[in-house]
Amino acid sequence: MQGIPFKGRGPWGRGVLNLDPLGLVSLSILVFLALAGLSPLLASRQKTLLAITFLGSTLASLIALSGGFLAVYNSSTSSMIMPVGLPDLPFYLRLDPLSGFFATVVAILGFLVSVYSIGYVKSFVGVRSITPLAVFYNLFLAGMLLVLVADDAYSFMVSWELMAAASFFLVAFEDENAKARKAAFIYILIAHIGAVMILLSFGVMSGAASGFESFTSYTFSSMRANAASGHITPAWAAAAFLLALFGFGAKAGIIPLHVWLPEAHPAAPSNVSALMSGVMLKTAIYGIIRVSFDLLGVTEWWWGGLVLIIGLVSALIGILFALLQVDLKRLLAYSSVENIGVILISVGLSMIFASFKMGALSALAMIAALYHILNHAVFKGLLFMGAGSVLHGAHERNMERMGGLIHKMPWTAPLFLVGCLSISSLPPFSGFASEWLAFQSFLLSPSLPSPLLNLLIPLGAAVLALTAALAARCFVKVFGVAFLGAWRGSANANVHEAGFSMKAGMAGAAVLSLALGVFPAFVIGWMDSVPSMLVASTVQAESPFGWLWITPVAPERASYSAPIVFLGILSFVAAAYLLLHARKTAIRRGPIWDCGFEKLTNRMQYNSTSFAMPLRRIFGFLFSIKETSRAQGNPNASPMFQDRYVYNLKLRDRFWYLFYKPASDLSFWASRKVGRLQHGRIQIYLLYSFVTLIVLLMFS
Repeated sequence: MQGIPFKGRGPWGRGVLNLDPLGLVSLSILVFLALAGLSPLLASRQKTLLAITFLGSTLASLIALSGGFLAVYNSSTSSMIMPVGLPDLPFYLRLDPLSGFFATVVAILGFLVSVYSIGYVKSFVGVRSITPLAVFYNLFLAGMLLVLVADDAYSFMVSWELMAAASFFLVAFEDENAKARKAAFIYILIAHIGAVMILLSFGVMSGAASGFESFTSYTFSSMRANAASGHITPAWAAAAFLLALFGFGAKAGIIPLHVWLPEAHPAAPSNVSALMSGVMLKTAIYGIIRVSFDLLGVTEWWWGGLVLIIGLVSALIGILFALLQVDLKRLLAYSSVENIGVILISVGLSMIFASFKMGALSALAMIAALYHILNHAVFKGLLFMGAGSVLHGAHERNMERMGGLIHKMPWTAPLFLVGCLSISSLPPFSGFASEWLAFQSFLLSPSLPSPLLNLLIPLGAAVLALTAALAARCFVKVFGVAFLGAWRGSANANVHEAGFSMKAGMAGAAVLSLALGVFPAFVIGWMDSVPSMLVASTVQAESPFGWLWITPVAPERASYSAPIVFLGILSFVAAAYLLLHARKTAIRRGPIWDCGFEKLTNRMQYNSTSFAMPLRRIFGFLFSIKETSRAQGNPNASPMFQDRYVYNLKLRDRFWYLFYKPASDLSFWASRKVGRLQHGRIQIYLLYSFVTLIVLLMFS
């Protein structure tokens, strides 16, 4: 990658410090497992358990970060065989640039959330035992890293189930709450449906070469060799791809497999929600990329077209759902559906370009996807940590009962604002750089040798632009309703700021989000080994001004200088500040302007529901909405002069009633029918056994 620094092998190479990236990641996994095993021994000393658990996970995350970073930076691949598991089924482990990148993402957010958790989890001490949280928190992080380094179907599925089981118990941590138990059940049900599809995909890839007579080729290297040698027919390759797409898509939360996200994320503790949304969803994206690009190799353009369409639908529907929410954590959960869609849009474009052997454009779209994966992990982690601080300090999740928090939480408010600006893709923060790269990929699509794609892809670009605009509107609502205006909750609310460690975790994420937006050239230069591995090409970002500019194709086509934009914004803000204070006018405080009416109350403010009303009127046909209003007061009085009106809005997910409720009702109906076979009489059960034996003898 000419014109972008950070390329090469530098002083961190194996020859200088003799570091093995896979060894570092493996060491971090062992530390996480040791912390999980140690936690029950410290159950009687909760404060000690709190300190050891999260300080240890902070250290383990740093170790994993160094290993993942080096694997990508050095473009190195290392592997090992662990003599664990079943006889003749050891764990094959491998760390290459792709898995190293995702390990870096997991480790970065794991570090920030672990720092944050020291203060956040302290609120549970003395109220409930934090031992289950400590155990499964570390198992969760270990499971995600194991998924990324697994190099065979057996170790991958064991790691996948470890990650799913640990996150299930984390979602159900506050198990006295019926909603938490229901959310955990829905999550584990969909997770296991996805796991079955993933297992079938591995079975197809390992067994298709031998006609399904032998499944000895369970390692990823064997699957890779089968696909490269043409032993897997196009039909079986397509079947494996579709199974993997929807299996991993269930974990990623693509539409219509998203229904567990808005249930599980609000139910889980906020530090767990940050990890689930920020990095667990990305392990599913890792699986899609690993199977489609590495194990199978993209051969058909419609694979990418399908991923692109799923991404566009998920992005648009996800942000519309988010806009209509009043629960802060539920809104952030639906926003994760939108961002997973944005990532899949770039992955789909990369697959389309790869199918036509357009390596440079495929690399550009892949870089856009990877950059947004990293950015989303940071700013969504920041937003969930901010939501946790609000819940911790204001004891409120419903935005209709918030307002004016900027006065009570002067640290959380600006840090949360950084997350809002980043997720809204506004420069100079991180979200803008990745979405700008995605739009560059769209703008280059006319070079595709397919009239159909050249017609459809511009429509996709328009949908992505609409999604970005709606995301900005959504988070204007979030920050304005929650942090600005006047407090809408109870008059005697005791709102307080978060503690030091919580502020430190959020501040680290905010600074990193700004750095990722201001210095994209360095990040792209570090990531270039991943598309080089997957599509044998990198982004050609030549620029006469070096790292100040990124030019994905050519300087005369499109360029962007994040540092110059940042300096321009900073200069404008500084000039405005100096201009206002140069007049040396004393600050005079007065009452808020009340439009000439003296008796305004906090109930007369714009709230979350009223902010979303125009879009609810436009896109309401996509949702199941029930609005009711009734008057309270003298029934004989004029309708215009009632004492009070009660308004109620119910917003329900139409996908739940289209797909999941009918399946649930059918399951309960079948259970009731089968239940009639239970009579409680031994004679009837013996008759069942006798009839079964007769039937088996007849057909044997």
